[in-house]
Amino acid sequence: MADVAGVLVEIWSDIVCPWCYIGKRRLETALRTFEHADDVELVWRSFQLDPSVPRGTTEPVYDALAKKFGGSKDQVKAMTAQVAELAEAEGLHYDFASAVSINTFDAHRLIHLAKAHGLGAEAHERLMRANLIEGATLDTANLVQLGAEIGVPAAEAQRVLAGDDYTSDVEDDIRQARLYGASGVPFFVLNQAYGVSGAQSADVFLQALRTAYEAAPAR
Repeated sequence: MADVAGVLVEIWSDIVCPWCYIGKRRLETALRTFEHADDVELVWRSFQLDPSVPRGTTEPVYDALAKKFGGSKDQVKAMTAQVAELAEAEGLHYDFASAVSINTFDAHRLIHLAKAHGLGAEAHERLMRANLIEGATLDTANLVQLGAEIGVPAAEAQRVLAGDDYTSDVEDDIRQARLYGASGVPFFVLNQAYGVSGAQSADVFLQALRTAYEAAPAR
């Protein structure tokens, strides 16, 4: 019997997106159960939840969300508390009170640089943790430091972030998401054929992995 080609999972995500981190953990849970996990390749794609945030500016997340959704800070705190409770179930200890809103375009450029060093997944995880759990502001200095922690040369990261390297890569990712019809994230595409939108349960991800694997052409 011929081997199947496996499963390519492309994941559109923004590193300041709390639901994206929850979805990431649920997918990882599904992969621990999936019988053919060794044949799965994960590729992280860039997306910006709010590209209108001026680059270089920062704002506490509670204030930014209150402006975006038109509610009071108390309403925002109640809303984020519900998300934080769901995150806790996935082992993620969100700190919305310390979280800072910032334009994420440069963070995505750093992730593409990390990907060129074979560290794309590590960069994505590190930046999400820094923003959502550690309350770090993802400005240039912190991006360079966080990249260095996972093995991205600091001097190269500094040079990239000072210029416009990987701009087209980020834009291409976002454009592809739009072509797929994604208006939000997380958004998962398996073998360029099966889409899963949102932070679905581990069971939903497991079924999607099995469906994509079974439908993959034989090698």
